[in-house]
Amino acid sequence: MRNSVHKNLLGSTAVLLALSGTGAWAEENRGCSDAALYGDYAFTVSGQIFLPNGASILRQGVALTHFDGAGHLTQVDEVLSSPNATVVPGAPVDPVTGFHDQETGTYTVHADCTGTFSVQFPPNVSSTGTVAGAKLTVLFVLSNHGRDIDTIVTSITPPGAPGPVPALIHSDGHKLGWVESD
Repeated sequence: MRNSVHKNLLGSTAVLLALSGTGAWAEENRGCSDAALYGDYAFTVSGQIFLPNGASILRQGVALTHFDGAGHLTQVDEVLSSPNATVVPGAPVDPVTGFHDQETGTYTVHADCTGTFSVQFPPNVSSTGTVAGAKLTVLFVLSNHGRDIDTIVTSITPPGAPGPVPALIHSDGHKLGWVESD
């Protein structure tokens, strides 16, 4: 009898712990919204783009993205393309920092702290004309109370291309600034 009571108590405790963990996760993530993603985030970027001709291009870089808490973003970046570690052409370059700038976009954060954002690069203007800038579409997950963001690029439309090309690019972002302890 005593053994049976202990087994039932142990089983009940396990169920309660499992449910409380689920409840805590839901409580912690309930209420995520666009406002949860606010401020400046530093990203490291790594991955590759797959071209229609079968070739792939490696990408490595960094970005600084400002999220306004209301679904809009601005970004500067520096991305290198392999095999020769050449700078990816595109957006205008800030003369002071050397980073590409004038990148803009929108984002949506869902209640479960997942979301999407897109980045539109400015048009490429040359003596031969203007070509639409590249566009990225990204899925993300917020963690650490909105201080960290993990992303995966789901599509890239290269400058002037008729449509997106497959990509496998990941980035990790971390909120800048002092963070008060909880």
